[in-house]
Amino acid sequence: MTNTNNDIDVPAWDVALANLVKEEFGKKNTPLTLEDFNHLAKEYTIRLDDIMVTMFEMVIAGAWKYEGEQVIVRDTLNDLYVGGRLHAKDLAPFSGGWSPQVD
Repeated sequence: MTNTNNDIDVPAWDVALANLVKEEFGKKNTPLTLEDFNHLAKEYTIRLDDIMVTMFEMVIAGAWKYEGEQVIVRDTLNDLYVGGRLHAKDLAPFSGGWSPQVD
């Protein structure tokens, strides 16, 4: 039987990476930083930009929040996402804290 329901909600981010960062947040119980994301990338051999695209998407969707000097909206990600990748030097201004949104 074919599923003809086109109303399935599919997150705009990598669910596995989202779970990984949520678990890391649970361990630390404080907002995550770029240093934390760099550590996760090295520990699990994941590209930092893949983690950060997931983080930006979750902030844009309202699932996570970013507290820092930079404002994260769709244009923020679009402006950073040049050439198909985010680069560490472009992420440096996002030195604030990242945490799940509490309802």
